[in-house]
Amino acid sequence: MVVIFSCPKCGKEVNESIMTPIEPALSTEENVTLLGGGAVRAEILNEALSFAPKLVAADGGAAKALALGHMPECVVGDFDSLDEKARAQIAPERLFHIPEQDSTDFEKALMCIAAPVILGVGFTGARIDHELAVYATLARFPDRRCVILGEEDLCFIAPPVFNLPTRPGDRVSLFPMGAVTGRSEGLRWPIEGISFAPDGRVGTSNIASGEQVTLCFDTPGMMVILSRAMLGTDLIARLLAAPDWG
Repeated sequence: MVVIFSCPKCGKEVNESIMTPIEPALSTEENVTLLGGGAVRAEILNEALSFAPKLVAADGGAAKALALGHMPECVVGDFDSLDEKARAQIAPERLFHIPEQDSTDFEKALMCIAAPVILGVGFTGARIDHELAVYATLARFPDRRCVILGEEDLCFIAPPVFNLPTRPGDRVSLFPMGAVTGRSEGLRWPIEGISFAPDGRVGTSNIASGEQVTLCFDTPGMMVILSRAMLGTDLIARLLAAPDWG
């Protein structure tokens, strides 16, 4: 669907593409691992599946899944990266083809999954433009509980209030995807009174001072970046318990 709106400053009409699937490709009460076509090791995929056992592939991620010995529950995308060899191994009812080119395969898949939490793997460490598009999509849909896993780090868009399980000395980096203000407890350098912006002040390399960090934000758009070692059932449970932006 394409929405046309006028720029409030110059009055120029702008086309904004919004992908709105009618029904989800997968609706489940279990957490979902979403696999992209980027670099991913079996160790990271298996770690994600231990917390999110349902596997969905975004387009070319299907070939990655098969190569690593996993059959995805479904494959979502425009299929421009899904080779015929991989496609032939997947039952047609598992293939959800969305041909429009106004959204990325990550966005298509994200919007087609109804699940408590999504763990995204295979979306980092390859093309920078593709990786940035993933983060931009997360910022546009802040109520989606989606955690992106990389080789070293994980990241997600912060809910309005979030209690983060930590140990003293854990890195808690904050990177604003827009203009954001908030408050914190349990950080070595509190964030209250700071106006964050991607072209201004950012909060990378902050440090937890105790066993919990509480973050509160006035508007959506703050990305929380942590060590991948902090992934666990406690972190996922607290994400699920956090309020939506609504």
